[in-house]
Amino acid sequence: MTSQTTLDKTGPGDGGSPSSSDQAPASGLRGHPWLTLLTVAVGVMMVALDGTIVAIANPAIQADLKASFADVQWITNSYFLALAVALITAGKLGDRFGHRQTFLVGVVGFAAASGAIGLSSSIAAVVSFRVLQGLFGALLMPAALGLLRATFPAEKLNMAIGIWGMVIGASTAGGPILGGVLVEHVNWQSVFFINVPVGVLALVLGVLILLDHRAENAPRSFDLLGIALLSAAMFCLVWALIKAPTWGWGDGLTWTFIAASVVGFALFAFWETKVKEPLIPLGLFRSVALSAGVVLMVLMAFAFLGGLFFVTFYLQNVHGMSPIDAGLHLLPLTGMMIVGSPLAGVLITKLGPRIPLAGGMASVAIAMFGMSTLETDTGSAVMSLWFALLGLGLAPVMVGATEVIVGNAPMELSGVAGGLQQAAMQIGGSLGTAVLGAVMASKVDGDLPGNWKDAGLPALPPAQLDQASEAVQVGAAPVTKGTPAEIAAKITDVAHDTFISGMSLASLVAAGVAAFAILVALLTKRGENAEAGAGVGHV
Repeated sequence: MTSQTTLDKTGPGDGGSPSSSDQAPASGLRGHPWLTLLTVAVGVMMVALDGTIVAIANPAIQADLKASFADVQWITNSYFLALAVALITAGKLGDRFGHRQTFLVGVVGFAAASGAIGLSSSIAAVVSFRVLQGLFGALLMPAALGLLRATFPAEKLNMAIGIWGMVIGASTAGGPILGGVLVEHVNWQSVFFINVPVGVLALVLGVLILLDHRAENAPRSFDLLGIALLSAAMFCLVWALIKAPTWGWGDGLTWTFIAASVVGFALFAFWETKVKEPLIPLGLFRSVALSAGVVLMVLMAFAFLGGLFFVTFYLQNVHGMSPIDAGLHLLPLTGMMIVGSPLAGVLITKLGPRIPLAGGMASVAIAMFGMSTLETDTGSAVMSLWFALLGLGLAPVMVGATEVIVGNAPMELSGVAGGLQQAAMQIGGSLGTAVLGAVMASKVDGDLPGNWKDAGLPALPPAQLDQASEAVQVGAAPVTKGTPAEIAAKITDVAHDTFISGMSLASLVAAGVAAFAILVALLTKRGENAEAGAGVGHV
């Protein structure tokens, strides 16, 4: 039988007490805050790792399963689409049934789906199980935040979220390195099989350690129409962002899906004012701090994930690095996130979130501006400087914005708040990749014909120019087989210079978004409801 603690949302600081006589405080391993943190960290590590580790395996999967380029894109897109659409609903499931149970189901399902992918012999099976990975990952992520919120007292919550953010940052950035090692020395299936023992470890720890804390007024029913409307709106939005680079931003299909998402969100907001137990009580957004935290998470992910998208192409296609070498060159970013996240937790606890968040976004803005100055021959030391500054800025934002969102939500909505935090990050990353990708494409399309002509290269017909432009947008030189070495060198120079001009403009846009986020950060404040989860257990 599940161990459960029902807490009044006023919390111990306000005289709240367990509302059921059959609840007992945590003892021994069960419910220990730091062991709870260890357990959820192992679980979220799988989900964060799979966001980037699979990209390295895609070429091997394509070759082994004879998949098309579009099929391979779906290996990534299906995962993020399922994750983004399901996050808020999954958070609500945790609020209703308990975050411990939801976390354990998510861990088992994610590990099982990962093993199934490794055993798959067709691209259709891989994509199908990637959808399941995303859905189970959505169960796991908000539940992890809900468990931390319920277990740690307010004065230690920021430190816990800092370590949680450190694990996510390190896993996300370390994915390409681990993926490169596994694909190169084992096989592509090992990229997925590695989740099975990690999932087993998380399950064992979860069964032994996690204690279920539920608010007295936790939701007892489901807003099924609200779930359908929100899921449809999220799907249309994320689908439009994923397909915009292929369809084009001027295409009618792109704007049809964007319009459908707007209508879906409007209908969802209207319905939420009518239903007795809404999926997301709109009163949540009366908190300026919580709303600012959600916007800040979107803007941070836009600048970070959108800008980082081109850095990988820059390192591999312009500098000619292997995936492993490219991952190693990003270690300054990873290292600063690992070091900075727990420190940011301490700083936010002492000063409140406003100054660290504003300072973090200022650091991100400066780093993205610095990345706009990178050239084809920029050395590792200069690159490392900007990557380290980016990691230093991201750490307080990841920690602080999460605390602002989760801490300003009532205890009984901690799962929904966790889902909001994760959904904001997914949408921001998709939006950043799509918008900055459009900026890159527009710049390359505009500059390539002139640069090609100035280099004295023979003019290309429109179809070949379009193909060349697509290659240049990812830093590749469109050199055909049998091209003389002298001509090939000129084409490579033109391709790399044009790519750099596009990356520079995209980085400047990301820097501008980060600079605007500084103003949003000034609207944040410490979580008003953080004490609601103040500790049952040992701290």
